[in-house]
Amino acid sequence: MHWLHRLGPEAQSLNEIHSKFLQMIQDGRHIFDAAANALLGGTSPQVIRNDLFETDRRINRTEQEIRRQIVVHGSIHGAATFPALLVMMSLVKDAERIGDYAKNIFDLTKVGLDLEAGPREAALVPLKDKISKLLVRAHGLFERQDTAKAREFLSEVVELEDECDAAVEELLRLSGRNTSPAVLTYRYFKRVISHIGNVVTSLVVPLDKLDYFDEPRDKQ
Repeated sequence: MHWLHRLGPEAQSLNEIHSKFLQMIQDGRHIFDAAANALLGGTSPQVIRNDLFETDRRINRTEQEIRRQIVVHGSIHGAATFPALLVMMSLVKDAERIGDYAKNIFDLTKVGLDLEAGPREAALVPLKDKISKLLVRAHGLFERQDTAKAREFLSEVVELEDECDAAVEELLRLSGRNTSPAVLTYRYFKRVISHIGNVVTSLVVPLDKLDYFDEPRDKQ
């Protein structure tokens, strides 16, 4: 929590905001796992439905609590903490969006996904597991404010985003079968990956660069 410690006495009340944000990341991993396993892992959607939507509501409540605390903290401590507060205001939206995309993934259980239809569909299962591990690692990196390993992490994020793009391009070129569920799954997976990347990017880029991690990149 180096960026908190540098603030001195004002950091005390920011610690609670920091802890609540970490809980949002944990809940994000839980809701992603639940939704993705319902779609790809054979878990009954009805079994996890209530837990999934309650977790999403908890994420939303935590986001609202953090925003209220940010307003209170800023009004008390003033300009000295504005950079940290602006960072956190941006990051809680990334954490909240992970829950939203998990719900989108869960909605795909209504149409189903045939993992035996082709190699790209089958590749979604290991990709799901990689994303789940990314969420765990992002939580740890942010908790420790580990800038040394953040760049390596972000390189992996870029590789997974490119994997999703390549899969979508390949699926869209296929004819003779419905690839829409797989395309949407890859799209939603990529959005989750991008929001994870935005969280970890906060460890290594200035405030004005936040939210630009997932901008299109020039490919050689």
